[in-house]
Parts: sequence; structure tokens; C-alpha cells
Amino acid sequence: MRARRPNGELIGIDRVLLKSVPLATGWNELLRRVRAEFALELEYRELIMLRVAVLNGAEFEWGVHYPAYLAAGGTHEKSEAVKALVVDGMLFSATELALIKLTDQSTREVTVDTHVIEDLKARLGESKTVEAVATVAAYNMV
Repeated sequence: MRARRPNGELIGIDRVLLKSVPLATGWNELLRRVRAEFALELEYRELIMLRVAVLNGAEFEWGVHYPAYLAAGGTHEKSEAVKALVVDGMLFSATELALIKLTDQSTREVTVDTHVIEDLKARLGESKTVEAVATVAAYNMV
């Protein structure tokens, strides 16, 4: 865990997870794979992470993922819309809007409308759609 933190400093969640080494190990590996190995575009993953952070009031996660979103190609305008919970069809692409719908429904209601999943599968393919769902789920654990 220290290896993936700036200056090797553990943060609060690390200290809690380390109360159970198997949990800490599994958690660290899962989130590492979500962040580094998924085929789903990094900008889309970071968009999902920002939306989950806003919906859950996770300010720390916003602080971590906002610069990552910008570095991945996201824009300040889009991040502000995500933060304000405003979904503007003129600002976001159809794929981004579908990812936001997925994130909102999964985070708020747990179940996701079939048409949202089918829309994402048509846009991204089945594998990347599964990765989008997994990204939402993983960051709802944080």
C-alpha cells in the first residue's frame, strides 16, 4: 500500500483496511487493476470515479481523481457539471451521458435500466461495459 501512495504515506482508509491483511491485500489489488489494467478508456473511468465521489460526498476521492481526470483528457467544464450534478447533453458526448446514467442508477438505486446497459454495450462493447459497471462498483466501496 505504501508503494502506491505519494511519499509512501498511508492515508486513513489504508490504516482501516490494514486491520485485516487479507482485506487490504485484495482491496489494493482490485483497485490497482481497475486503475491500471482495464481497457475502458482512462478518461471514462475517471469520469465515473468523479461522479461516484460527488454522489457519495467523498471529497477526498474528488481531490485525488480530479487531476487524474484532467490528465486523462477530461475538462474543467465537464468536471464542474459532474460536481454540480448537472448533465448537459451539449457538454457531454452520448457515451459520457450513458456512463453518467449508469453511475447514477447503480450508485443511487443499485439496479440499472436494461436500456442503459444495452446503449453502453452498443457504444463500448460488452467487455468495456462490464469494466464500466465494475468501476462504479469498486469506487462505491471507497
